Amino acid sequence: MDSEHDLGQPAGRLPGHAPLDRRAFLRIAGVSAAGAVAAACGPGDPSTPVASTAPTAPATSGPPASRPVTGPPNWDELRTKLSGGLLRPGVDGYDTARRAFNPLFDTNNPVAVVKASSAQDVQVTVQAAAGGVTLAARSGGHSYAGYSVPESGLVVDVSGLNRVDVQGTTALIGAGAKLKDVYAGLARAGRALPAGSCPTVGIAGLTLGGGIGVLSRKYGLTCDHLSSAQVVTADGKLLTASASSEPDLFWALRGGGGGNFGIVTEFTFETDPAPDLTVFSLHFPAGSAAGVLGAWQQWIAAMPPELWANLVLSGGSPVQCRVGGCYVGGVAGLNTLLNNLTTNAGARPTQRTVKSLDFLGAMKFFEGSSARQSFVASSRIITTPVDAAKVVALAEGQPGMDLLIDGLGGKVAEPAKDATAFWHRDALASVQIYAPATAKNRAKVTQSVGEVAAGLAAAGAGGGYVNYIDPALPDWKAAYYGDNAKRLQDVAKKYDPANVFRFGQSVLS
Repeated sequence: MDSEHDLGQPAGRLPGHAPLDRRAFLRIAGVSAAGAVAAACGPGDPSTPVASTAPTAPATSGPPASRPVTGPPNWDELRTKLSGGLLRPGVDGYDTARRAFNPLFDTNNPVAVVKASSAQDVQVTVQAAAGGVTLAARSGGHSYAGYSVPESGLVVDVSGLNRVDVQGTTALIGAGAKLKDVYAGLARAGRALPAGSCPTVGIAGLTLGGGIGVLSRKYGLTCDHLSSAQVVTADGKLLTASASSEPDLFWALRGGGGGNFGIVTEFTFETDPAPDLTVFSLHFPAGSAAGVLGAWQQWIAAMPPELWANLVLSGGSPVQCRVGGCYVGGVAGLNTLLNNLTTNAGARPTQRTVKSLDFLGAMKFFEGSSARQSFVASSRIITTPVDAAKVVALAEGQPGMDLLIDGLGGKVAEPAKDATAFWHRDALASVQIYAPATAKNRAKVTQSVGEVAAGLAAAGAGGGYVNYIDPALPDWKAAYYGDNAKRLQDVAKKYDPANVFRFGQSVLS
């Protein structure tokens, strides 16, 4: 139940520069730092083609029976059934294996970590442990709330399921594949998949929460390209979820959030031809943030889907403002669109970068350091333009905090709001509130992030994105899922009647 962020935690590389850490990149380029992972760098469950030589168990249908609560598993017996490994406290490798991406959760001590190397490892783990210990799947480990490393729970680490196999227009991707490997594998085959930008985010959590990225406006969400998934349910069965097999489960897996319905071991995606792209960044002068944000909201809504852009407000006095993004097209066409923004914003950029890149080069432009980062985050959704001055005022006097506003619309808006579990089809943009934190100031930073989230809601940006999962977000179930929440609960009850895959913000909570 990784909450894999989508566009978050990236750092990046600008033309002619060495790699930058995430904070530096945001301040220079103005690109998104969303998953969970976001998403949405925010929420995620594992999913990639299984990279195991073990035979794949046949997919079976039917909801699981209710499972009585039992005691903890016999760890020695479970270990003998695994082709991967099992690590418990006190053994070599445990302290490393238990870590999530965010060091704020280094104090979490799971009772064990299973290093799954096949779908069968996941099955025998669920069969042995369900009902007796909290289970959490982990792919990239980017859960914003640390849900993938439960205290005294069992982590099912699927990072070993990381095969990326492109067959024509179809990609089979294991639950543990990271975006940097997904993009590299796709690029070798001349294919593309719209996804996030943080290189170490797992494909699973990203997809299960929806999957916002720099190509979303042109190609849709990551989950919109999902054609089937292999899922281990609460009774240990391995099911195939697709439009024709377990359709309720398939619906829920496309935006219903990681960890809620089972553990995904493999995804099958339909891909697009890899496009050439033009990337850009614009830095605006101090004092122009409100004017730029006001113009940006109108501009992004009117832009063709080939253009994706975000706007980053960096807190402080004064608030700094950058716009960055990419365009499926050439430099001349992009410059015309950018000139439209700068004219309406009434502010001339102090720095303007425009560069043509191939698909893989553009994905690398938006990525950056894979170093672990300590932070607190939340999110809101802009459906209709909000008062720009009020939003900028929220970032005033908040040094280190970023508001990352990622444009949506275009292809994202084409499906009906209930066609998949992803609710925010009519959104203009998502807003991620991201602030660095340490163990000492965590409570204070959490309070500040919550106050900004409340201020955004008061300014008209309600809702939230499950890939930027936030334990403190008020009315989080409605915020993430809207009117789809009831159906998601029904699906969870069908496939997990005993609430085996429970966590703080599971849909049955």
